[in-house]
This record gives sequence, C-alpha cells and structure tokens, in this order.
Amino acid sequence: MSLRETLKGTGVAIITPFDTNSAVDFDALGRMIDKVIGEGIDYIVTLGTTGEAPTLSKEEKINIIEYTYEKTANRVPVVVGIGGNNTQELIRDLEKFPLGQSVAVLSASPYYNKPSQEGIFQHYQTLAKASPKPIILYNVPLRTGRNMTAATTIRLGNEVPNIAGIKEASGDMAQCMHILRDRPADFLVVSGDDALALPQLACGLDGVISVAANHFVRPFTDMVRHCLDGDFAAAKEINDQLIEAYEIMFCENNPAGIKAFLAESGIIGNNLRLPLTPLSESVQQKVRLFQSAFFKKNLHKANA
Repeated sequence: MSLRETLKGTGVAIITPFDTNSAVDFDALGRMIDKVIGEGIDYIVTLGTTGEAPTLSKEEKINIIEYTYEKTANRVPVVVGIGGNNTQELIRDLEKFPLGQSVAVLSASPYYNKPSQEGIFQHYQTLAKASPKPIILYNVPLRTGRNMTAATTIRLGNEVPNIAGIKEASGDMAQCMHILRDRPADFLVVSGDDALALPQLACGLDGVISVAANHFVRPFTDMVRHCLDGDFAAAKEINDQLIEAYEIMFCENNPAGIKAFLAESGIIGNNLRLPLTPLSESVQQKVRLFQSAFFKKNLHKANA
C-alpha cells in the first residue's frame, strides 16, 4: 500500500502533556493515545509543533517516540516529526531517533534563516537521502517565515524519490490546487489547517493532520470521511458546529487552545512549557461555554 493510501483521512498532531513540574506526563499521553485511537483517528503524528517539540530535549523526544510505539501497539500508523533549520543536525536526528516502527517523517521547512527556494529544495533533498523513512514536507509559512512554493513542492516530488507528500498549511487555496494538479500519482497532500480543511478536501486533498482532532476526535474524523466520500452537506453540518472551536483554539497560541479544551475535560493538566503559557482567563471562559454547549447539543442529538 502506498503512503498516500496509508495516511488517507485524519491524522492527529498529538499534544505532549506535562505535569505541574513541567516533566512529560506519560500517563496522560497514554490516555490521549487511547482516546484518539478509540474514537476513530486514522494515524498519529508525534513531535510536531502541537506537541511542543521545540521545547523538548533529544532524550525526551526519543522517549516519547518509543512510548508512542508501545502504546499504539500497531493499532494505527505513527508519523514522527523531525524538522528544523539546521540541516546537518537533522541528519544526525534521522540517524539516532528510533524510526523503525514509523511510516514516515514529517519535516517542517526551515524557519528563521529564510532560505531561498533552491535552499529549501537542497535541504529536503539532503534529508531525503539520509532518512530511512519517506519524508512528508511541511509548509507552514506563518511559523517559518518562508513559503515553499507549489513549484518547489512539485520539483521535490518529481526529482527526489524519498519525498512522499506534503502537509500544506500556507492557507493559499490556489497554491493547493496547483499542487493537486501537478503532483505525482502517489504524492500525498494533506491539509495542515483545521479551519480550511473542508474546502481543501473538496479540492481533492487526501486528508488532514489536525489539532482539533486531539479533542473533537469523532466529529472531526466524521467530517473528513464525509468529505472523502463526497457527502459535503453532511461534512458542512459538522464543520459548522466546529468553526467557533477553531477560532478559540488558535486565537492566542497553539497548543494552549487545544490543551485548554482537553484540561476542561479532565484528560490532561493545563500545563505548557515556556515560552508558551495557558490561555488568558477570558478565552478560557469561552472554552468552557463552547464545550458545554457543544456536548449538550450532541448528547441531545444522540438521544433523539
């Protein structure tokens, strides 16, 4: 089976829970993994930005990867995030991190040093040669400071054998459509933007790597499946209920928003590592109000 088929649907960019002493809370991570798998997620992406990877040590990252394999027990595929702006350091990570049980590596485009398109191409070409697993590109210019153009994406897909797809989070619908038109046959294209997922899926994307799916697992995965089945009326009905949640989730920082929702449900503690902080009280109140209204409405529908 191609990676495009393996990772079709909804992946969750899973959070990293911390305890009150800022240590990784593996018990809470285990609850999260059981929750998202039990409620229908298609695959897990660990060590992404939503997992606060920039604040984790290499030892912590290795421990999280190994624990995730152990806890998933082959129930769903696992993708490991290994990205950054130091190409040589990333090669060392690709050599040292336990990637044997993963299906792919998700690698964010270099941030801060703002390379040219040729620099982005050569960075990924170098990583692909060193990686024991297929590389999924990750274009998120609001975080990296540099957009990876559709032309660069297609060039990588055509010229570099170990480049298998892209998580496209530029927010540029025209760019997505260019990639979809020109991609190689087995090239995976998934959304990295929950709020735009529905229209992007309508254009032909293969799925989503979602933040919202940490908490709103079943409704979000149902929405994606409806889209992939061509039932956009059913998908829109679900998505309309989640629009406000997307806005709350990302209004201050990610993952503070999704952690606030999860903490309200008692699944994790509401703890982040600096420089990130929990939501302000005014936004936390919006989380409480939305959560109460959303689940009351859906409980009523389930009992009707």
